[in-house]
Amino acid sequence: MRLLLQQRPQGHEAPRFVQLMLQPDLFGGWELLRETGQIGGRSTVRREVFLDQTAALAALEHARDQQLKRGFQLMFAQGMEAPKNS
Repeated sequence: MRLLLQQRPQGHEAPRFVQLMLQPDLFGGWELLRETGQIGGRSTVRREVFLDQTAALAALEHARDQQLKRGFQLMFAQGMEAPKNS
């Protein structure tokens, strides 16, 4: 699952972006990867690990909602599906 959010550019600066990716790990858990930065510039990646998909999906939705409140717009969404019960 992947979401790409982008903020409108301020003046002559390149737009800022946030990419949220949810993926299973090798140990049966789930990872939420958050990449933030400026398009064409440096970015930062943070990783959070969750024991189940439901908790990871809730964290992804919370992160998405926070960015939407900050003025980011959803540009791309891939793989949005209902969580699987463990």
